[in-house]
This record gives sequence, structure tokens and C-alpha cells, in this order.
Amino acid sequence: MKIKKLILEKWIDPALITHHLTKKFGDKGLAWLDSDGKENGEWSIIGIKPKKIIQSRDINNLDKTNNPFNNLKNIEKGFWIGWLSYEAGVYIEPKNPWRKSNMATLWIASYDPIIKCNLIKKEIIIEGTNSSELMKFKNTIDNIKNIEEENIIKTNLNFDFSKINLDEMAEKFQKNILKLKKLISEGDIFQANLTTKCEIESSKNYNPLDIYLKIRRKLRAPFGGIIINNDNHNEAVLSTSPERFIKIDNKSFVESRPIKGTRSRDKDLNQDALNAIDLITNEKDRAENIMIVDLIRNDLSKVCETGSIMVPEILKLESFLKVHHLTSVIRGKLKKNKNWIDLLKACWPGGSITGAPKLRSCQRLFELEEYERGPYCGSFLKLDWNGEFDSNILIRSFLIKDKKISIYAGCGIVIDSNLEEETNELKWKLLPLIDSLK
Repeated sequence: MKIKKLILEKWIDPALITHHLTKKFGDKGLAWLDSDGKENGEWSIIGIKPKKIIQSRDINNLDKTNNPFNNLKNIEKGFWIGWLSYEAGVYIEPKNPWRKSNMATLWIASYDPIIKCNLIKKEIIIEGTNSSELMKFKNTIDNIKNIEEENIIKTNLNFDFSKINLDEMAEKFQKNILKLKKLISEGDIFQANLTTKCEIESSKNYNPLDIYLKIRRKLRAPFGGIIINNDNHNEAVLSTSPERFIKIDNKSFVESRPIKGTRSRDKDLNQDALNAIDLITNEKDRAENIMIVDLIRNDLSKVCETGSIMVPEILKLESFLKVHHLTSVIRGKLKKNKNWIDLLKACWPGGSITGAPKLRSCQRLFELEEYERGPYCGSFLKLDWNGEFDSNILIRSFLIKDKKISIYAGCGIVIDSNLEEETNELKWKLLPLIDSLK
């Protein structure tokens, strides 16, 4: 497969490009892997008009045709973008209980051409196999007027927040924390990532891209984006995730960047610095992060060369618009007889959104959480022309199904977890998501 490239002469914001492409081609099947132009967020990638789509939906039917990992093996060479839901874990451990989601377990599509926007160099590249298609996309983008992004953001999107009761949510969350701490004290598990869910209704079926553009004003992240299903299921996944799950380069080197440990940002610079210091010196947060590092090292060891796994960065402070995080980096070298699908299976679901031991934590979380997670705590997936693979963890994300928007947030619970502190952390994560829709 020979890939052709066109480099455009002028810079246009990816939001404007995506907006105009959906006006021309429609939004069904849109995949926009957005970013923030900072460290780990260099590229914004746009795919529209999918060439081929692979889906898996019914996890209650565990035959091979529904197995998302088997279906991923049918992917041909090309450029693919999609999502994989948390409940795909049923194909890793069918003996564990898993809930059925009303959204696709796997949705992934190939795109040709693809648009890559380098947010740091301010450079736009169109890549594909068909020269005439590349020129069509180039002409479309060249004709876009470079207006302010604010001019394409719709302000008349109305949402009903009446079902959100933060006090009731906090009370229930704290009861579940106590149950998890009891299990931890009994040696059943060491850590679990407990989540909560709230639902927002829209007054009508808004275009998911319009909703994402509204969210994007306030929340930008290195591993964000939007994917809209192309069929009649009226579903989309919108993400402002700061977390990479796993990445493989074209030399088979693997990287994971788990996040564990959070503090809120503060407008007062001195208080903001104190919050960051408290995070990086807090024994509970450090232990929580290191536990997940060990878990991911173990996952990677299943498919990586012996002796190749290392932790070049541990407990690194990363500061985003609304929160400070502790991030660690684990790397390894994939075995010659393994590929990105083997790696995905070995690490699924992600350690930072489950716990330790992983599958036991998943079981306990199923007992406490009264809802499916769906794509939340799953991943956006990207497979490049050259076989390079990247993925995020779908935290800080919005799931759209018809007129309903589901928003989740979670915290890692360990034996030292404090009820009030965990509830505050939950609100630091949840409130900016809700506020972005207002």
C-alpha cells in the first residue's frame, strides 16, 4: 500500500475543518482524535466518510462473530479509528459478571484519506491512497474561511440537569467506599477504581459534534476527541481524556501512561502550588499509582520480551486545566510473535480504571456499580498506515445515546482512602464536565 501525502500551505484550526467536512459529507462515521497541542498532544486527526466498518454489539452472545478481539483480526492494512468498550472484558474473563451496554462493544472504521493536523508546527497533512480523493479534500479545506472557532459553536443547546443530585450521589459513593475498604482490609483486593454516573437529557437530538465543540471551549486534553456511529443507533463518544492507555511504534516498542492521583487546580497560584505539592508527597496517592504501575508491568510481561520492561518515569506531576495528576510511564518491547491485538487483550481492561488484582476488582465493582460502563473506561483506538497503534483510557468522557448524555467520574480506592477526600476528588472530576455543557 503506497501512501500519498499533500501538505497544505495555510493553517486552519481542526475544529473548523471538522465542522466544514461534516457540512459537506455528513457527520455519520466521523472520527476526530483531538488534542491540546502540548506534551503528548501534538496531533489532531480527522477521518470522515468511512470506507469500511467493523462492529460488535451483543456481549450476551459469546460466539466468535461478536468477539471484538476476533473481529479486530479482520482489519486490513489502512488507517483505522474506533472505540472498544469496557465490557469487552467478558471475552477476557467470561466467568466474571459483566453488564450489557446499549452501545457498541466495538466500533472501528477505516478512513482514506485521513487529515493530520500538527498542533505545534501548525501544519496540515492529507494522507491516502487515491490522488484524486486527496485533491478533493485539499480543495475543500483550501476553501474554508479561517474564522474564529467561536463562530461555529452553537449557544442554543439546551440540557436538563434536574436529575443530577450531587449530595445523593456523594452519599451513595461513600457507602460504596466503605464496602471496598472492608474488602481491602479482608485481603480480597488491594485497590479498586470506583465510579459514579449521572445523566443529562437534551431537549432534542443535537448533533454530537455541536455538543463536542461546546465542551471543547472549556476542556482540552491530549487524548480527547469524538466518534459518531454511522448507523441508526444514534450514539457517539466524546472524550476529554488526559490518559494514554497503550501505544506501539513501528519498531514494536510499547508505552503505557497510567494516571493515579488527583488534586484540583486553583486560581490562586500559591494555593495551586500547594495542591500540587500535596499530591506528589501524599503517601496514599503515591501507593495507589505504584500499585497500578506494578499491575501494568505484569500485563505487559505477558506479551513483551523478557527484561525489556522498564519504568523510565514514576509519579510525574502533570498539570491540566482543571486538575493536577500523578502519571507514570511503563515501556517494553513486544515479542516478535505478538501484535497490537495481543497487547490489547493482555492489558484489557486498563489497570488504572479497574484495580488490583484486576479481574477480582472488576467483579467487586460490578457488585457495587448498578450500571454498565460501556465505552466509558474503554478506549479510543487508532491504527496508522504503518501499523503503529495508540489508544487512550476513556475517562472524562460523555456517552451520547439518542437524547441522553451519560457522564461518569471515578476514584481509586485503597485502604487509606478518606471518605471526604475521595468525594471531593469525585467532584473535581465531575463538575467541570457538567459545567462544560452549560
